[in-house]
Amino acid sequence: MRILLSFLLTILIFNCKNTKSEEKTTTADSDLSAISTKDFREFKVLDSKYIDIKALWQPFEKELESFTEDTYNSLKPLILEQNIPTIQGHIVEGKLTYEKLVKFYLYRIRKYDRENELSLNSVISLNPNVIKKAREADNTRFEIAPHAIFGMPILLKDNINTASMPTTAGAVALQNNNTEDAFILAQLKQQGAIILGKANLSEWAYFFCGDCPSGYSAIGGQTLNPYGRRIMDTGGSSSGSGVAVSANFAVAAIGSETSGSILSPSSQNSVVGLKPTIGLVSRSGIVPISSTLDTAGPMAKNVIDTAILLDAIFGFDEKDSKSINPKWHNTYYSDNLKTDNLEGKRFGAPKRLLEDSLYAQAINDLKSKGAIIIEIEEEKVGLPDFLRLLNLDMKVDLPTYLSNYAGKGITVSSVQDVIDFNEKDSLNTMPYGQKLFKGIVADSATEEEFQKIKSTLKTNGKTYFDTPFKAHNLDGFLSINNYHAGFAAVAEYPAITVPMGYSEDGTPKGLTFISKPLSEKKLLHWSYIYEQATKRRVAPKNYD
Repeated sequence: MRILLSFLLTILIFNCKNTKSEEKTTTADSDLSAISTKDFREFKVLDSKYIDIKALWQPFEKELESFTEDTYNSLKPLILEQNIPTIQGHIVEGKLTYEKLVKFYLYRIRKYDRENELSLNSVISLNPNVIKKAREADNTRFEIAPHAIFGMPILLKDNINTASMPTTAGAVALQNNNTEDAFILAQLKQQGAIILGKANLSEWAYFFCGDCPSGYSAIGGQTLNPYGRRIMDTGGSSSGSGVAVSANFAVAAIGSETSGSILSPSSQNSVVGLKPTIGLVSRSGIVPISSTLDTAGPMAKNVIDTAILLDAIFGFDEKDSKSINPKWHNTYYSDNLKTDNLEGKRFGAPKRLLEDSLYAQAINDLKSKGAIIIEIEEEKVGLPDFLRLLNLDMKVDLPTYLSNYAGKGITVSSVQDVIDFNEKDSLNTMPYGQKLFKGIVADSATEEEFQKIKSTLKTNGKTYFDTPFKAHNLDGFLSINNYHAGFAAVAEYPAITVPMGYSEDGTPKGLTFISKPLSEKKLLHWSYIYEQATKRRVAPKNYD
């Protein structure tokens, strides 16, 4: 019974909701895709009670005085929906500067993100030094060309440590968590990226309340989907990252995933999201759920920007127990993305998903590019004690973060401390409760039991993919949105989702490619070919 309850609760918290038409294609014993049967259209909390809008914009008041609506409109064709190489080309040609690029995004965020009829609540904080950094980029001269990420304004999910802004994980207990930079932030800065600000998220990366809508945090308020405000789910937990990228509030963003937290908001907001092989990207200085399953990853409007961002953040981190030291050079986007065909590439397609018309069309699109599609029956394996794995990891991993990476002013040191902190002002700190945190405290296991849970889950995850891979000599596995995120998580396999169209009610969906560890180059290549052949992403119409 405990296993069943744990698994059902996991279904409720980790992935995006399915519409009624999708429910029949998703079974609880094969993935973690059906987040909730609740339809969150009436929210207990919408706007943040903790963000001071005046203080947020005070550092930019004088700088933006001369940036008029006419200036903004004149820059739209150069920036909106454009990829990084195109934007960099405009800068080289003198049509644009990094300073104007940053001011454009600041203007858009101020125009659309909070306290208006189109507000999305996707940004929690802004880097007060961002315009200064843009000017420095404009004044930098190079003997050799810099990395393509140079000068590009990037948003970070607000569970990633930054010295220039607090890292809250959306929680009031971490409101003043002033830290040093996380390892991946150091990677970004080394390549010259500009940190624009922090993106909202599902509080504590969606492992907190259990009964709250995705995209809600006490600090950031309720993130809303630009394709259907207060109607469509944003997906979680990297909700703000997905929404902000889709609404063109930044060039790209960093998200994080334990199970579906990049894939879900990417697909729900019609952007590209890549969940890397665990260990390819450092987790040091990122507020954790599970040291077994967590990873950060890139989110962008297109595959090439996703590849560029991945190229800028991957790297070996000796402080991360799972860090991998890859032997290849930085060639994710320059050498691997080509608009050729998929001749001879073999992909497995679960038969039950073919009932989805968008998925069926995507299969035909791949066939037209030479791919061989094998219709498969899925392996009948489950993910027992998945929730317990997360409980047992976070019970240790959160105190480790608080001890080693949190700011000196943070007084909480355990999950129980956070629970106690929230109960002092429950209406403002936990309006949806904190069921999952209480579950963490209540759970326990011997080391032998814990290792058995992890071993069983990893074996089942690998069996789920490896059996059809071996039987049919497959290169990759094709899914929808984050339907198979749970299996990919425990197998520690990478995945990428790419816009594949919109349901009849306008809800975005993504085609998701999954493959073996360290196959990111292949995933990027396949998804790039599919993206260029179909060009299914359409920007949200009210944010042009």
